[in-house]
Amino acid sequence: MPDRRVRSYFFAPSFFVPTFFALLLTACLIPASGFAQKSPGPQPAPLPPPIPTPVDQPYAGTLSLNVDLTNVHSRILTVHETIPVKPGPITLLYPQWLPGTHSPSNAVSDLAGLVIAADGKTIPWMRDRVDMWAFHVDVPKAVTALEINFQYLAPIRPQQGRISDKIADVTWNSVLLYPAGYFSRRIAFSTELRLPDGWKFACSLEVKSQNGNMVQFKDTTLNTLIDSPLYAGVNFKRVDLSTGPDNPVYLDVFADKPEQLEMTPDELEYHKNLAVQAQKLFNSHHYDHYDFLFSLSDSVGGKGLEHHQSSEDGTRANYFTDWAAGVGGRALLPHEYTHSWNGKFRRPADLWTPNFNVPMQNDLLWVYEGLTDYYGNVLTARSGMRTLEQAHDIWAQIAANFEISPGRTWRSLVDTTNGPIVTAHGATPMTWTSWQRSFDYYPESDLVWLDADTKIRELSNGQKSLDDFAKLFYGIENGSYVTVTFTLDDIVKALNTVQPFDWAGFFRTRVYEVEAQVPENGFSQGGYKLVYNDSEPDWMKHADRSRGTSFSTSLGFSVRGEGGDPGAGAAGGILEVWWDSPAFKAGITPDMQLQAVNDQAFSIATLREAILSAEKNGTPIKLLLKRDRDFVTISLDYHGGLRFPHLDRVESTPDRLDQILAPVK
Repeated sequence: MPDRRVRSYFFAPSFFVPTFFALLLTACLIPASGFAQKSPGPQPAPLPPPIPTPVDQPYAGTLSLNVDLTNVHSRILTVHETIPVKPGPITLLYPQWLPGTHSPSNAVSDLAGLVIAADGKTIPWMRDRVDMWAFHVDVPKAVTALEINFQYLAPIRPQQGRISDKIADVTWNSVLLYPAGYFSRRIAFSTELRLPDGWKFACSLEVKSQNGNMVQFKDTTLNTLIDSPLYAGVNFKRVDLSTGPDNPVYLDVFADKPEQLEMTPDELEYHKNLAVQAQKLFNSHHYDHYDFLFSLSDSVGGKGLEHHQSSEDGTRANYFTDWAAGVGGRALLPHEYTHSWNGKFRRPADLWTPNFNVPMQNDLLWVYEGLTDYYGNVLTARSGMRTLEQAHDIWAQIAANFEISPGRTWRSLVDTTNGPIVTAHGATPMTWTSWQRSFDYYPESDLVWLDADTKIRELSNGQKSLDDFAKLFYGIENGSYVTVTFTLDDIVKALNTVQPFDWAGFFRTRVYEVEAQVPENGFSQGGYKLVYNDSEPDWMKHADRSRGTSFSTSLGFSVRGEGGDPGAGAAGGILEVWWDSPAFKAGITPDMQLQAVNDQAFSIATLREAILSAEKNGTPIKLLLKRDRDFVTISLDYHGGLRFPHLDRVESTPDRLDQILAPVK
């Protein structure tokens, strides 16, 4: 008979039910590693206390800043700063978010050798565990001032930095710390700078005194100091562009070589016209005096950054000596000058911040930068810096680029305003920019605002234009450079004052919604249409091929040409490939180098000849490319020709575009 002890062991109710489920529950709780979990898992460590919120009250005392620029050979700036303090904890900030870059772009990694002392004794500091731009200091009893020393290590490689043996761009945000908890306009600074022997300088700050190479500036506030960069160098020339004693404007030119400072009478007249046409456009100015700080150099990188009473501008060394070569980049000065009105004086409310470590919000950059880009291109034509034909070609190129860039099918224009933050202001490179979308709020907004301008002219029978909006919106408080903020509602209200229309809907469909169709109504309303042919604009033939020649509207890539700037990179380097283009579909990528075309060594001329031959005889284009150590032969079955974009006149529509581009009398 069965052993009843065993049966009772397994089936007795007093044991089976609780024991079975206990074993089952235990098995479920045992992790894969075989160990029982005795706690719910790690919990987050507490964050450090928040950085003090800035308040609108004065900081007690004036900060003293001394910057030594004499070690330009090593690109090292030496900083000594004195900050009045009271005993107890204080947080010092290195500026992080910079107006004009719209991102946390001030690299704290360039600050080195930080030593804080008081009364001859070193005081320890601690970097915030979360905010790398914040430094905590416990000020000892009886200490009334902190003595701070550090170095700013500017980039050394050419084209990366802003300092060379001949030219320096001193940005005060790189060479100071300031106390947290205050609006930047309520922190006073006394600043002095030591220049290399024999160097000259230009800056919108007022000079208190100068003794040899030591310059003392009048006391000012932190926000004005950071908004007033300084250019210095060996070769310098100041050109008066003033429209009259009530509107002083200067072009402060620094160059690698003395001969690069010289301009022709026509070139001088174009720059004077810029100040005249800007004054007529805005009917106001918002500065005591305005300085274009302008570097012409192949040893420091180019730049364009706006400020209230000046702008940091940098371009190729042959800007004046080879005027014909610079048509493409000719809008630099007009763009940055326009920012004195749009972006500095009038600024989107969420782009204004109380100090330089409060994050900005960028959703109105299509106004801040986009409308500025529009006015910049208009002023470039009105001043004579571009001919009417050249201006047409620039507009055609802008539209053509979007016709071949499908990123508009998934990403709205307004979302591209987040680009400076997403890419750390371009420090994080994109591989497929025509699909990902880069800083498109600049050029696409050109088309949106051209649409708006021509629509106003159409609806008003030529009686009103976007110029009237410029005077209404930016012409207030003439002479003041105290920022006045605005919202989208303010833009819409002002436009409706000029010309009633559904402007809210206009911007909603063109800016805030995803819209695949390129906004080219400005051309049709302006009396033109976009066309393509094999005729290269004459001005493009003077461009530096080594910096890149675009075949975007044909094969779908841009490539470095031969000759020109030796620092630009090897000829044949593929710079960009357009998404869904013939080159993209054939497997060409931006890390390749084009070696040969139809069994001939690569050159821009050889590639163009191959495209024209394929258009005529229908044969594929054979390309030999190199990636790392591997060679790849690709056959492009493309027969559409060079497809240079142009604008053709439509006689049945009034020529509103040329009215926009014509100088104001």
